[in-house]
Amino acid sequence: MSNAKKLIAVVGASGQQGGAVVRALRASGQFKIRALTRDPAKHPRLADEVVAADLNRPETLKAAFAGAHGVFLVTNAWEAGREESRQALAAVNAAKDAGVKHFIWSTLPDVETISGGTIDVPHFTDKANVERAVREAGFPYHTFVIAPFYYQNLLGAMTPQKQADGTAGWALPLDPKKRVIHMGDIAEIGRIVVGAFAQPEQAGHGEHLPLVGDFLSFNEIIAILNRQGHKFSFKQVPRDVFAGWFPGAKDVAAMLAYFEAHTYLGSDSRAAIALANKVAGQQPTKFAAWAKANFAVPAAA
Repeated sequence: MSNAKKLIAVVGASGQQGGAVVRALRASGQFKIRALTRDPAKHPRLADEVVAADLNRPETLKAAFAGAHGVFLVTNAWEAGREESRQALAAVNAAKDAGVKHFIWSTLPDVETISGGTIDVPHFTDKANVERAVREAGFPYHTFVIAPFYYQNLLGAMTPQKQADGTAGWALPLDPKKRVIHMGDIAEIGRIVVGAFAQPEQAGHGEHLPLVGDFLSFNEIIAILNRQGHKFSFKQVPRDVFAGWFPGAKDVAAMLAYFEAHTYLGSDSRAAIALANKVAGQQPTKFAAWAKANFAVPAAA
C-alpha cells in the first residue's frame, strides 16, 4: 500500500486552470488524479477518476474529496459573482473534514489592501480574502498559486477590435508605456501546482507561487506582435468614457487602473516568481514565443 500513488482531486477540471492541472498531473505520472466537474459526461478522460461535484451543492463535496491527499481549488468569479467566497469556503471545510493533507488555492492579489482601499476589483480581492480561511483550516500543507493576466485573453475577452481609423487593435484606459502586466500562458499553471504537491516542504507552508512568463507594457505587447507580421494599434481612452462602453466595462477599467498604479502582482514579486519557476522545474513560455505559435499572421497582400 505504501507504493500507492497519492490522490489529487482537481476542482474545475473542465476549465482552463483545472484542465491545465489535470494535464500536468497526468504528464508527471506521480499522482492519481480525480477530476471534479459538474458534468462528468462532458469531461475528457484524462483523469483516473471523473466525479460529479458542484460548489453550489456542498453535499456533493464529501464524496468528491474522500480519500484525497491533495485538493486543487479554483473558482470562477465571472460565473459565481459574489457567491465565489461562499463556494470556496464550502470546499475548504469539506476538504478539512475529509482529512486532505495539502490544499492549493488559486488566488489573486488583494487589491483592497494594496491600494489602501482606493481601487475596487472584487474578483481579485474576493479570492485573496479566502486565503485566511485556508490558513486557519489547519491543513498540514497549503499553497497559494497566482494566475497571471492570461496570454489567452488577447485572443478571447480582449481580442483586437476594429478601431475608428480602420486599424485592428485595442482602445483601453491604460498608459501603454508603463510596464505593469505580469502575463503568462495559463496552460502552464499546472506545472507549478504539480511541483507544489510534489515538494510540500519547499512550497507547502503558505507560499505564493505566481505564474509569470513575461512582464510587459502594452506598447511592448504590440511591438512583439507587429514584429511578427501584424499591424495592431493602441489608443488610450479616458477611464470614465471606457466604463460606459459595455456591461462590465467599469470593472475592467478599475482593474486596469490597479495595474497602472501597482502592477498586476502589486508588489516586488521577483522572489516569489523565482520560487514558482523552481518548483515548476522550468521557465514559463515568453509572450513572443506564445504569440508566434497562437496569433495567426494575416496573409500578405
